[in-house]
Order: sequence, then structure tokens, then C-alpha cells
Amino acid sequence: MKFAATIAAALAALILNAAPSLAQGKGKIDRLYVLNCGEGVAGDISRWSPGVNEGKSMDFVDNCYLIRHGNVWMIWDTGISDDVAAMPDGLKPADPRMTLWKRPKTLAGQLQQLGVKPDDVKFIAVSHTHPDHVGNVEMFSKAMLLVQKSEYEWPGANNAPRFKPEHPVTKLEGDHDVFGDGSVTIIATPGHTPGHQSLLVKLAKTGAVLLTGDAVHFKDNWDNRRVPANNFDKDKTVTSMERIAQILKKEHAQLWINHDKAQRDTLKLAPQYYE
Repeated sequence: MKFAATIAAALAALILNAAPSLAQGKGKIDRLYVLNCGEGVAGDISRWSPGVNEGKSMDFVDNCYLIRHGNVWMIWDTGISDDVAAMPDGLKPADPRMTLWKRPKTLAGQLQQLGVKPDDVKFIAVSHTHPDHVGNVEMFSKAMLLVQKSEYEWPGANNAPRFKPEHPVTKLEGDHDVFGDGSVTIIATPGHTPGHQSLLVKLAKTGAVLLTGDAVHFKDNWDNRRVPANNFDKDKTVTSMERIAQILKKEHAQLWINHDKAQRDTLKLAPQYYE
């Protein structure tokens, strides 16, 4: 009996250690700002929901998030390049089924309104390396970039690097507790790209919020667990969505979907903030 109990305990410990877990600290961030980092129209949303919504267009938005933790600032995603603000007709895609993006407000201008300088930002993390998420990374040239190693090393067009080699970087291999107190946790959610990641933030009044990145693009896709045709890995996408669902349940968290305009229209935008 004693031997059997020992074996059972060992197996339980093995299973527990094998399962991904989140930081259990009780820290909370002070403020979370939602920034307008682009608005556009997707020409054919069946690209994101194969076999459904053929030929249907949809308004998209692109959010960035500014986080204050004590005296430390962090940026999550940087949106479409601020240069697009100077394009009256927006940034037109080569494929009309994709998204035509416009920049009604610049990221630089919104930060200035909040009294935050780019050099004040200590950490910058991006969900992945598509242009509508990394468009202003080099505005924060001194900030530590937090990105999955598999995303950082994923070759870009013509095998070009995804980021400037001189940019300070921490290459992650899985989840990462940014401040060491459980208040901000990067969640590895591969599938859309090799090293896609999402972000779990905890606030004293608002509670926990999970920022999707592009693990999911709009609510209908989330509800039906649809996988975009051009995702890097379908199976990993499905696994990541299931993991997100588990985290939402465990943390009693809200799901904020980055490109979903209907949801974004219900949120407070900077200079208002969540706490």
C-alpha cells in the first residue's frame, strides 16, 4: 500500500509539473489604457472564418495597451505604423480581401496626451510580428522587447529579421511573469504565428482581463472556435484557444478581442483608463 501511494504521489507531481501554470502572485497593475492604434475595413472576413461569411466585409479596429505598474510603463502591441496617419486614403492592401487600415490617431500623439514619453517605457511586448502589431516598435528603441524566441527567429520576407538586432530583447520560451508578482503575465498562445502570445493583466477594480492579440479576431470566431485559413498551425491554434478558455474560467477574466470593433466600442479609450 505504501509503495502504491508513493507511485500515485509521484505520478500526480509529474502531471502537475507538465501542465502549464500561471504565476500565482497577488499583484495588480495600477492602470490600463486602451489606445486607438488603427481602424479599417476587412474586405472579406471569410479569410478568418473559412467556409463562413464569404464575401462579407467587416469593420476592424487595432488596439494597443499602455500599462502602469507602480512607476513602470509597459506597452502591449504597437499597431499600424504612425506613418499611415499621413495617408488620406489609408494603407491599401495588395489583396482586396484583406484589411484597408487608417490611423485616425497616432500612438505618439496619444502617449504625449498622457504625459508619457517613449523613453519612459521600460517594457514592450507584442502579440506577434504582423505589421498591424509591430508598426511602431522602434518608437521604443530603449525598451526591453519581450517576445517568444520562436517568433523572434521566424524568418521575415526574404529571410529578413523581424526586429532590429540592436533592439534590447528577452527571448521567451513560454509564459512569462513580467513584474514577478502575477499582475501581468505573457501567455504563450502559438498557432496564428509560431510564437504568438497573449496577455493576462489583473486590476484591483476591473479584475482580470485577457488581451487576445490575434489568437482570435472577432467574437463569432471565438464562439465557434474557427481557425483562419492562413494561420501558421491549425492544431496549435485550437489548443491555444482551449487554453485561453481555461484561463478565463480559472481567473474569472474578461476576454478582450483585439480587432473586434463591436467590443472595442464598449470600452473606455484613453485618456480614460481601467484600474
